[in-house]
Amino acid sequence: MGTLYWVLIIGMSVVGFVISNRLKGKFKKYSQVGLRSGMDGKEVAEAMLRHYGIHEVQITQGKGMLTDHYNPLNKTVMLSPQVYQGRNVAAAAVAAHECGHAVQHATAYAWLRMRSALVPVVNVAAMAQQWLLIAAFLLFQSFPQLLLIAIVAFAVTTLFAFITLPVEFDASRRALVWLDESGVAQGAEYEGAKDALWWAAMTYVSAALSALVMLLYLVLRYMGNRD
Repeated sequence: MGTLYWVLIIGMSVVGFVISNRLKGKFKKYSQVGLRSGMDGKEVAEAMLRHYGIHEVQITQGKGMLTDHYNPLNKTVMLSPQVYQGRNVAAAAVAAHECGHAVQHATAYAWLRMRSALVPVVNVAAMAQQWLLIAAFLLFQSFPQLLLIAIVAFAVTTLFAFITLPVEFDASRRALVWLDESGVAQGAEYEGAKDALWWAAMTYVSAALSALVMLLYLVLRYMGNRD
């Protein structure tokens, strides 16, 4: 079982690394494809929010690459410098995607509400699970219940990872519909935005599957050690 553990860890890390690099490559590729509209990411975000009648959401510039996100607590769309200032397909796609989350929030999208409700529990589970796992492996013979607690923690984070999938796919769907219907990205520009967002979604799919594989491994480890 120990060998299987490391095979899974290394295998999942390799898959995640490949997808992450692929996403960075796509972002770089479409960052070189300009928008005919000439809009930058901030302007794209403002236009999309205005279209949906959302006026209380602020658009700010953050730091780092691909750090873009929507914060439902303070209703802020934070865009990385490359997206905030970028006048290209990649910037438009990412900006619209993050605004897709703002639209979800404004319309009380069920999966987003469920995901937000789980955040406090997931934060605790994520911080505890690694220490629980180490303790469980070292002390299983004396305290087998530690591994069971670790399994519960991993189950919570795995559930969160899978709930995240419809949230991310729906945000991309909303972004692409608006980009097309508004005329901000059409034809080759639209196809580029669709390609970039698909690879972004694959990072979440990879994370969810990795979490599931690890959870199943722990369950099998627990059941095997009990026999």
